[in-house]
Amino acid sequence: MIGRYRTTRPVVELNRRNFLAALSVATLGAVGLSRCAADGSPQVTGVAAEVAKPSGASPVGLLPPPPDSARVALPGGVLSRLPGEGDLLALTVDDGVSSEVVRAYTQFAKDTGARMTFFVNGIYRSWTDHIDVLRPLVDAGQIQLANHTWSHPNLTKLPLADVAEEFRHNHEFLWKTYGIDARPYFRPPYGAHNAHVEKVAGELGYTANTLWSGTLEDHVWIPAADVVAMADRYFTAQTIVIGHLNHEPVTEVYGQLVDIIRARRLRTVTLNDVFVRP
Repeated sequence: MIGRYRTTRPVVELNRRNFLAALSVATLGAVGLSRCAADGSPQVTGVAAEVAKPSGASPVGLLPPPPDSARVALPGGVLSRLPGEGDLLALTVDDGVSSEVVRAYTQFAKDTGARMTFFVNGIYRSWTDHIDVLRPLVDAGQIQLANHTWSHPNLTKLPLADVAEEFRHNHEFLWKTYGIDARPYFRPPYGAHNAHVEKVAGELGYTANTLWSGTLEDHVWIPAADVVAMADRYFTAQTIVIGHLNHEPVTEVYGQLVDIIRARRLRTVTLNDVFVRP
């Protein structure tokens, strides 16, 4: 038991800097919603080669992130777009249903220098299948990992103790597997949140409820051309774009995605690139 919420799952004790000692939980609120789910496990091959194929353009040479001195304080409330006027694009991808798509996105980042935030559901084996390629980019800060709950439930429909356990279990997984403190960023599955969920998350240190202002609409399977059309619409300055690590078509159009980013001279950023860590 941690805080006030009882759990039947054994609590994992982590001694490293007494990390989990600060985690506690709470109570109660209202509702909001959107999307983010999937099923199926598509197969992808020849990932590195596919990055440049669709458009024929070289995928390398994306602009670097802004300097650390440009970071700003996290604004209060729900975070759905980047503040101010600038040239930043926050590409965030969720879930991890497909192990091959997780590997493909990671290879995409490695090949292009794109900076992204992955919102992880630790229940999927994809997050342990590809530690060898993903961990170096996480350690370097090019890919940021954030908390998307352990098993992707609608949190507004769970008892508070179960909400807490979803965050805690995933938090422990990310700490033990990747050595990272994912706080303060979380994304509630389906975008569904209320005051109860935010209070529980906040008392666990997850204070930045991160939604989005643009989408690739690939929470379900859609044709690759439709993914590109959504990127063309939403890859704009200061937008937080949501995509998913679940369906294969996005892996066929990495070249076109890079073309849009380069043509608009956008800088891809992680959330940690933009905001001062509390």
